[in-house]
Amino acid sequence: QVQLVESGGGLVQPGGSLRLSCAASGSIFRIDDWGWYRQAPGNQRELVAFISSDGRTNYADSVKVRFAISRDNAKNTVYLQMTSLKPEDTAVYYCKAEAWGPTYRTYWGQGTQVTVSS
Repeated sequence: QVQLVESGGGLVQPGGSLRLSCAASGSIFRIDDWGWYRQAPGNQRELVAFISSDGRTNYADSVKVRFAISRDNAKNTVYLQMTSLKPEDTAVYYCKAEAWGPTYRTYWGQGTQVTVSS
């Protein structure tokens, strides 16, 4: 069974930095695409950053330059480096993997809370 485990969330002051990690384990043959999403209370879940199997990336306009997504294929892990954090970045952050296993599936992490506040 495939499991995505997220870590790195927490409380940070405006202007601070955090690095989120999401590691996949279980019966995964290969992970194609990774994505980071976030959802604030009362809002819909939105795409923050995307990285493809060949390293192509895309970012939401609101986080471009401030955030950076990367992956370590050997560790089946994706990262989100967040800098210059703003209160508007406060949300639960989720990782998503599109992966080849027994079947091709989309997998979600359970989320990690990021709170940006003085």
